[in-house]
Amino acid sequence: MKRLPALLRTLPLVMLGTAIYAFGLNYFIIPNELMEGGVTGIAILLNYALGWPLSVSTLVLNIPLFLIGWRILGRTQIGYSIFGTVSLSIFLALMERLIKLGWIIPFRTSNDYILAALYAGVTLGLGLGIVFRFGGTTGGADIVARIVSKMRGWSMGQIILTLDAVIIGSSLLYISKEKVLYTLVAVFIASRVIDFIQEGAYAAKAFSIFTDDGEYMASLISKEMDRGITLFPAKGAFSGKQKQVVYCVVARHEMGRLKTIVRSIDPLAFIVISDVHDVLGEGFKEE
Repeated sequence: MKRLPALLRTLPLVMLGTAIYAFGLNYFIIPNELMEGGVTGIAILLNYALGWPLSVSTLVLNIPLFLIGWRILGRTQIGYSIFGTVSLSIFLALMERLIKLGWIIPFRTSNDYILAALYAGVTLGLGLGIVFRFGGTTGGADIVARIVSKMRGWSMGQIILTLDAVIIGSSLLYISKEKVLYTLVAVFIASRVIDFIQEGAYAAKAFSIFTDDGEYMASLISKEMDRGITLFPAKGAFSGKQKQVVYCVVARHEMGRLKTIVRSIDPLAFIVISDVHDVLGEGFKEE
């Protein structure tokens, strides 16, 4: 029950992020026949090839991943993904409707694709950055990456990069090389914007949390985020009071979710967040 108010504050922000992301797809990407990575990229290919609405195909393509992920990743992680994906599909459908009614005129260009790519990258990165920062996901490649990472121990970043490369490469069957290159510009800009919103450019963040409820906090983080935690004993130099330090390394898009868990247990916890340049071990990169 303690987490309910925080959840009610977080979900509208995730919806805001998916709304911005849906706007970028319909306003910049689709009108100029550019591409995107992940399951959204597959949905865009289906739109180009068969004319399927992006709002429908995005949701349908994610359903099998939800069923697989529910068994492997658990209800909590998939619950966030389901909410983000359904929210994205709703806003995509809304954007499609507004464009059809003529209330929104998409940005189309025939000679200045770099402008479309730059603004697409900023818009998509802003939307996804907000979603990730507040603990949500948009499903798709993120679920696949989590499953493969859990089963094989590979880096999520490497898995997502490989999937994006395959999907964007496949788009050469439907769009020109020139537009694929502009897509890469948009993807790069989006990744930089996501990093900026997430307050760092690295793949992981280290949390040092000083609290009186270390054991309960560690068990809840382990259960809900499937991350390893280390507990250290600590003593306040001024107060002489015994505390515990919860140390945990998470991917950058999990920062918001971990903060929510910590604040729901101990609103007065002292949190130190550090940039992590390289992470080796289970759940991250293996040598």
